[in-house]
Amino acid sequence: MEVFSSSLICFDLSYPEKIKLQTMGSIEEERLLLEEGNIENKSSGLYTGDGSVDISGKPVLKQNTGNWRACPFILGTECCERLAYYGIATNLVSYLTHKLHEGNVSAARNVTTWQGTCYLTPLIGAVLADAYWGRYWTIAAFSTIYFIGMCTLTLSASIPALKPAECVGALCPSATPAQYAVFFFGLYLIALGTGGIKPCVSSFGADQFDDTDSNERVKKGSFFNWFYFSINIGALISSSLIVWIQDNAGWGLGFGIPALFMGFAIASFFSGTSLYRFQRPGGSPITRMCQVLVASFRKWNLEVPNDSTLLYETQDKASAIEGSRKIEHSDELRCLDKAAVVSDAEIKSGDFSNPWILCTVTQVEELKILIRMFPIWATGIVFSAVYAQMSTLFVEQGMVMDTSIGSFTIPPASLSSFDVISVIFWVPIYDKIIVPIARKFTGKERGFSELQRMGIGLFLSVLCMSAAAVVEINRLRLARELELVDQNVSVPISIFWQIPQYFLLGAAEVCTFIGQLEFFYDQSPDAMRSLCSALSLLTTALGNYLSSFILTVVTYFTTAGGKTGWIPDNLNKGHLDYFFWLLAGLSIFNMLLYVVCAKKYKQKKAG
Repeated sequence: MEVFSSSLICFDLSYPEKIKLQTMGSIEEERLLLEEGNIENKSSGLYTGDGSVDISGKPVLKQNTGNWRACPFILGTECCERLAYYGIATNLVSYLTHKLHEGNVSAARNVTTWQGTCYLTPLIGAVLADAYWGRYWTIAAFSTIYFIGMCTLTLSASIPALKPAECVGALCPSATPAQYAVFFFGLYLIALGTGGIKPCVSSFGADQFDDTDSNERVKKGSFFNWFYFSINIGALISSSLIVWIQDNAGWGLGFGIPALFMGFAIASFFSGTSLYRFQRPGGSPITRMCQVLVASFRKWNLEVPNDSTLLYETQDKASAIEGSRKIEHSDELRCLDKAAVVSDAEIKSGDFSNPWILCTVTQVEELKILIRMFPIWATGIVFSAVYAQMSTLFVEQGMVMDTSIGSFTIPPASLSSFDVISVIFWVPIYDKIIVPIARKFTGKERGFSELQRMGIGLFLSVLCMSAAAVVEINRLRLARELELVDQNVSVPISIFWQIPQYFLLGAAEVCTFIGQLEFFYDQSPDAMRSLCSALSLLTTALGNYLSSFILTVVTYFTTAGGKTGWIPDNLNKGHLDYFFWLLAGLSIFNMLLYVVCAKKYKQKKAG
């Protein structure tokens, strides 16, 4: 089935007319004709076939824009922004426990709640990007908010009046309400700022590759790998250098450097403006979904015809939705097709203009696609809860292990660099070695399908939590043997025993998170790509909230009757291994559920 071109195209010309046009003028004349909708924009021509335009809204030349020539600026932006984010997130639990003097459970809960919010706010940015501003201007606006939040956080850690006094022996003064207010104001400004960046940057990068060009489509699959690679370059610097600065040179400088890199991210993004390809916003996706629900409800008594060609759709090649191609009708969820049934009254009046009464097939299929993706989306939540442990309980576990190498002390949070190293190791291996080998066996352009790739990641997450539990079992055994159970001190077992759990988590990320990026971009309707990217990020938010919820429930039940509980402030008295086994069990159940959902999933078809 041919993929229809963008909304710039109004009708097709005959073959002789096309030949005449091709020989009569310059590239500029062709551009003018494209803008007027007088020629078809084929992917094999000078211009893109997916409806992309330049910053001025004009059709763009393939050879001068997009593709890999535009990507370095986007990848540079993401690398610097993630360096800034992980410069805060990686060691935040240490700041809360050592500087704001919070307990282990409270600090872990605050970190996961904040991280969850960072992945919840993308819903705001996605709706603004898809409906009104476009991805470019959404990134620009929210980057500014992000930068202000970084500066506020830096001030809260630098000015003595904005932070509590240091501990004197066992006496640690709590932060005042005003100190908490300034710190969390900056922290949640950052969370809001991520809301406009996270759902848009990966989609904006993928927009630089023309879907209607087979060569560029393959490159887009590679882009997602290198996009995640750039994320982890930033994370590596944060989890090693920035964490060391925070623990040894001070938190003011440790927060200030990430703020500076956020400034670099903004500069990098604007530098590539002339090379970018832009997709026009298509109106509110939420409104369109509501219109389908309302229209199908109003026509509940009408029968859906067996012949899908009798359902309402625009006659020209362009979709009625700005920036979107048509989507082929699917036979599932036929109750929603009622929204596209043309009633006798509408045939009589000839009025098909009210989308709250009559929707196009493409509009109905948009909602069907989101519903089909929901089970796959939901299974990502438990994986994200596992991932959340890297910046919380993995760090707290590392705090009670031997962190010294000779006279040098390793910050526990810097062990997350092994997760990053794992990602940096596996991305090129996957892209350059595994994909070509898998392609020979599967016949797929990208080696494995997105669904297969995510499934492999879910299996690796089970191994990760099992490895963490085994390390904790051995740590607690040594604590008992050395009679350190009643002492809140480190146990002489090297922190490097944590490396396998971090390395397995990194391999799981390469499969699951990159697979999600590809899946939600490729399977989403054209005018909903930012929203679907935000939904994929929402699994991370809900995973963090799930982690907080599990922590709260576990703490409540395990401390009942005055018991110590699984995760006390003195972890030598607790059973952190039980918590890790609990997550491993949930991951196994989640993986089995995912396999069932993945087998039933039906791919999107362009109309």
